[in-house]
Amino acid sequence: MKDYDGNEYPDAVVESSADFAGIPDGFQRLWTPHRIAYIEQGPTPTDGSVECVFCTAPTLSDEQALIVHRGELGYVLLNLFPYNSGHLLVVPYRHVALYEDATAAETAEIAALTQAATRVLRATSHADGFNVGMNLGAVAGAGIAAHLHQHVVPRWGADSNFFPIIAHTKALPRLLGEVRDELAEAWPR
Repeated sequence: MKDYDGNEYPDAVVESSADFAGIPDGFQRLWTPHRIAYIEQGPTPTDGSVECVFCTAPTLSDEQALIVHRGELGYVLLNLFPYNSGHLLVVPYRHVALYEDATAAETAEIAALTQAATRVLRATSHADGFNVGMNLGAVAGAGIAAHLHQHVVPRWGADSNFFPIIAHTKALPRLLGEVRDELAEAWPR
């Protein structure tokens, strides 16, 4: 058997779930054994041996860091690896990993910046909806678990297609710099 990159897996076996005990639950399963590499590498070190991109970003220019807006206690920037065009991250300046460790003022500003982000994205890209949320901890899917951040992903009625599953490719119709400029310009002052 070969994967989409042409890597050969001579011992791979395709199993039908009909051959196993149990009652079908109606869920489709997408088996992605290539993702085991992320699990096996373990969490990103939090001992300071790896530079935090969310601590570094505010030291750069807005254009370099893809920052859309700077607030008092937090800022908003484009995700460098977006799910959709306009995928934003709302980040406190303070290096804090857990939501419960954020101050009341930080959580209030994160909420206010998230509201502003959805308004700006709706106005500029005519998003039909949003996925908003946090992955707290590496086991929950946080790529950068050591620094709290909230995702704001714009969604449209027909924004999904076969590319991510079949070709391991996400089709993004706009360049990050263009999107950053548009959102920064539209951000309320």
